[in-house]
Amino acid sequence: MLKIILWGCVLYLLYKFVFDLVVPIGKATSQMKQKINAMQQEEQQFSSNNHPSTSSTKNNASNEEGDYIDFEELKK
Repeated sequence: MLKIILWGCVLYLLYKFVFDLVVPIGKATSQMKQKINAMQQEEQQFSSNNHPSTSSTKNNASNEEGDYIDFEELKK
């Protein structure tokens, strides 16, 4: 009889551990993955809509101004 009560307690504690700790952590990680994927998709859509030709504008600006930048050294 005592053996059955001990096994019942062990099974109950195992059940509580799994459904109170492990399952919520699994749900939280899946929700975080979904949010991260959604944010990455939004970022890709934003970057593709607003910056389609950034490399060509950078090349044009550097060719017009030249490669050499003149500067003055500051002394204290």
